[in-house]
Amino acid sequence: MLRHLVAVVSVAGGLRLSSNECTAAAKLCRRAASAALLSTALVASSPVGAVEKSEQLSQAKIKGGGASTLQSGRVIAITRGVNLDNTIWEKQNLKGVAFQQSVLRNCNFKFANLFSASFFDADLSGSSFEGADMTQVNLEMADLSQVDLTNADLTQAYVAGAVIKNLEKIDNTDWTDVDMRKDQRTYLCGIAKGQNPKTGVDTRESLMCPDD
Repeated sequence: MLRHLVAVVSVAGGLRLSSNECTAAAKLCRRAASAALLSTALVASSPVGAVEKSEQLSQAKIKGGGASTLQSGRVIAITRGVNLDNTIWEKQNLKGVAFQQSVLRNCNFKFANLFSASFFDADLSGSSFEGADMTQVNLEMADLSQVDLTNADLTQAYVAGAVIKNLEKIDNTDWTDVDMRKDQRTYLCGIAKGQNPKTGVDTRESLMCPDD
């Protein structure tokens, strides 16, 4: 049904439709929207535990909020401008998933596999990435205010333009080969400490902080 909805929107955007055709397209759009809402409602009412229910809602939102693309034999979800506040992604395999320009405040990404995922221009304020694999993750222009990165591996992450002013929880993070501005590095070195439990790399060394 959602595929039909996309087709209707595409046709309506490129051609001048007759009044009858427009009416049919509108009806199809309404039916597709109703089906999506019903699907989410069924997930919410299913007899599962609270955490599992939240995870199912998260998956429903990301699938309903974006398209998908086949990459190296895998279907990669792509979202843009989707509100995913307070969703739970703990321990999920989100390798390559694109959350660009989405709202992800107070979300749970603890111990998730986020290898090469994209959070370009996303609002991540208050979210937890504790212990997450954030290798090669794109955080360009993302809002990292009050984000918890404790024990996260950010090797080769991209953080250009990221808001880190209120980023405070970075104990035991690994920032190896992360290209960042001088002011960003200075700020992080002011609070950096510990050693990453996964890579064994000292946090200050990974940031190339000057010796005290």
